[in-house]
Amino acid sequence: MHKTVVLCVVGLTPKLLRTGMPRLASWAKAATMARIKPAFPAVTCTAQSDYLTGQYPDTHGIVGNGWYSREDCEVRFWKQSNRLVHAAKVWDVARATDRSFTCANLFWWFNMYSTADVSVTPRPMYPADGRKIPDVYTAPSLLRDELQAELGTFPLFEFWGPRASINSTRWIAAAAKRVEQKHNPTLTLVYLPHLDYNLQRVGTDPAAIAGDLADADEVTGNLITFYEGRGARVLVLSEYGIVNVSKPVHINRVLRQAGLIAVRREMGREVFDPGASAAFAVADHQVAHVYVADPRRTPEIASLLSSTPGIEAVLDETGQRDHRVRHGRSGDLIAVADPDAWFTYYYWLDDRVAPDYARTVDIHRKPGYDPVELILNPAMRAPTLQVGWKLARRKAGFRTLLDVTPLDATLVHGSHGRYGEWSDDGPCVIGQEADVFRSDHMNSVDVFSLIVRSVFQ
Repeated sequence: MHKTVVLCVVGLTPKLLRTGMPRLASWAKAATMARIKPAFPAVTCTAQSDYLTGQYPDTHGIVGNGWYSREDCEVRFWKQSNRLVHAAKVWDVARATDRSFTCANLFWWFNMYSTADVSVTPRPMYPADGRKIPDVYTAPSLLRDELQAELGTFPLFEFWGPRASINSTRWIAAAAKRVEQKHNPTLTLVYLPHLDYNLQRVGTDPAAIAGDLADADEVTGNLITFYEGRGARVLVLSEYGIVNVSKPVHINRVLRQAGLIAVRREMGREVFDPGASAAFAVADHQVAHVYVADPRRTPEIASLLSSTPGIEAVLDETGQRDHRVRHGRSGDLIAVADPDAWFTYYYWLDDRVAPDYARTVDIHRKPGYDPVELILNPAMRAPTLQVGWKLARRKAGFRTLLDVTPLDATLVHGSHGRYGEWSDDGPCVIGQEADVFRSDHMNSVDVFSLIVRSVFQ
């Protein structure tokens, strides 16, 4: 077996590699690069599940970062149990080939209760007083205390939200090194998310993201040097490419105006009621799963969405099968945004009655993905003082809403998720061992076999 490390540099594309990542570009000159046809949807949870199982969503079931549970009548995003992925993982297949094989998973998603030997993933504590306290989940469990004793508490609020920065990526990289030194796994999976942040905030303008490219280049380059110094084969890959967008599409407002979405009034605010809705969309970047209560109305709703500006396509059952995403968790329809558009989850028609969580960073309560959480409300005066005061009140035991998220979707300038082909603006994989590559173009599911060959060939 060959020790192998897979570094997932989120948002990396061949174009960005040439634009401002000199250390990684220099390493890649002596390597082999393959462009990857993106997963569909081209979002983190689906892409990583394609890579780690060698199957499409119609088999492994991860149809997005979230979906609607028809039994519970709840939208669920960013769940963490590995048992949600209904296919054998690369470490299961490798261990069946050689029982001495071990795997460490650093922050790839669905990283709780898996059969990997070592796991580290974000897992905040939620005391009954309403606080959210940074923490991680690890297996073995003692690793949690060891890592945070050496590296400090995982910087959760710099992993997502308006403070998201290189510091969370640096913490993950440092933790990966500690895991390597302590456990010496055969296969290590490391998630490096930094490029995801400003590429969504400001888009792909090279001048605007120059610092982000340099920071990601430094962390990735240091990890490559570290792992190659320990005799490992290194694969650097990405999940998707981020594109510039200028048109938020409020798909649920379209359905609301058509009388299809139900809400409840709670304390003067409108709370989404999916179980009582005739149809609604679970927005996920540039893709939205649309769930329809009465199948007889599906053609009517497909026609409504097809005529909505900013929506390029509406996939029915046949279209979903063509894209290998048809599954029991999928929407009855899947809407795909125009190349320069993306879907909000917003369902209210008046910001004055928006739910309280809309103005907060709350990835689990919102019935859809919200990239506006990355942006501090520009209308705030003296934001540092305001946020500091709210946090001080929380520490003192007062329940205080950390309402720092604006409701202006036009502030988002980058997105991803659409179907795509092999492209300079799409995902790629790079490695030094040319013989493990079968082609310079591969499908998302082919990454699985590439990893297996790196370990055993």
